[in-house]
Amino acid sequence: MADTQRPAAPVKAGITLQRVIDAAFTVLDRDGIGKLSTRAIAAELGVQTNTVMWHIQTKDRLLELMADAIMGEADLEDLPGAPAEQAAELMRRLRRAMLAHRDGGSIVAGTFPVEPHTLAFADRMLTTLFGCCPTRKSAAWTSFTLLYFTLGLVQEQQATPGDFRGRLRESVDQHHFPGLSSVLADYVSFDYDERFAFGVDQILRSAVVAED
Repeated sequence: MADTQRPAAPVKAGITLQRVIDAAFTVLDRDGIGKLSTRAIAAELGVQTNTVMWHIQTKDRLLELMADAIMGEADLEDLPGAPAEQAAELMRRLRRAMLAHRDGGSIVAGTFPVEPHTLAFADRMLTTLFGCCPTRKSAAWTSFTLLYFTLGLVQEQQATPGDFRGRLRESVDQHHFPGLSSVLADYVSFDYDERFAFGVDQILRSAVVAED
């Protein structure tokens, strides 16, 4: 009896995993995370969807690889100053890497990659924090606090609807929400750089033991 099993779909010459990831970033930066699909990536490469799937296996795997690539764009060398300043600089570099891509914060925040660039960033951050935190546990938890704060702020910066602040101002009156009303201008500040610097400084100040 003849074997009726179909052979695996051929992979187009020159299509590599790296080319798939590069095409995924092209789609992301042009169209946003909502339109990032294997079909869109395949169209960008001029191949069939099954060729893309052959390389990435699953959409979740693709997102992990993209998140790791973004982490890899944060330079880990030549950090200035004392350990606390080095930790702050690492977060500044990671923030810039995420902001360099449309919805970059959402890509990183929605994944849990165990990949070389992500592990290297975590290791560099921890070894830096070991130099200024009182215990290794506090260094580990401070690294997570810095990461989650930065992820949240980047996501807000990239995803907040343009009319959000106007709608908030219209809804917050002094009589019903006196506390919020009194700080509304700062609460919805567009100065993300200043808000980022303030938050990172507060986190590190609370974690670092002051020298006698």
